[in-house]
Amino acid sequence: MKGQPMPWIGLALILIILGGCGGSRAPQGEPAPELQVESSAFRAGEAIPTRYTCDGEDLSPALSWSEPPAGSQSLALICDDPDAPVGTWVHWVLFNIPPTTRALPEGVPADPVVAEVGTQGSNSWHRLGYGGPCPPAGSTHRYYFKVYALDTRLALQAGADRQAVEKAMKGHILAEGQLMGRYSR
Repeated sequence: MKGQPMPWIGLALILIILGGCGGSRAPQGEPAPELQVESSAFRAGEAIPTRYTCDGEDLSPALSWSEPPAGSQSLALICDDPDAPVGTWVHWVLFNIPPTTRALPEGVPADPVVAEVGTQGSNSWHRLGYGGPCPPAGSTHRYYFKVYALDTRLALQAGADRQAVEKAMKGHILAEGQLMGRYSR
């Protein structure tokens, strides 16, 4: 076999070269790295206390999340209910959260821009800010609090809806995570 190339050596070299070409982002179509999202008000999969619903004070719950990846320029939050009878109901849209923020306090005001918190988007009631769980009587719904780390700030105005925020985030998500709680009436 003297003088003939060994095919496996060429393949091995290609794999070694390609293996060293990774980056910090997941390849197209792969899920983004995960953020751990928590609340001091309820645990993942458990009931959301009445205080944070339309049957209580309708306050946004305190939320926290893990360190976003390097290069994060802002964070965004979307809270929705996929079990609503009319299709997914959006309860909260908040974007341009500073990348150094690791938590939101309970009861974020519904102001268009909240200093050190972010810019409020429009929910399915066509209002700014948080609107708590309010399912039909006799049903249990799931509520997802989704946090996204982005490599940009979103060039959107207060009142932008979920679709506008998701469109602006496309191609800019570095990491994401969610917390799911339930509520019954």
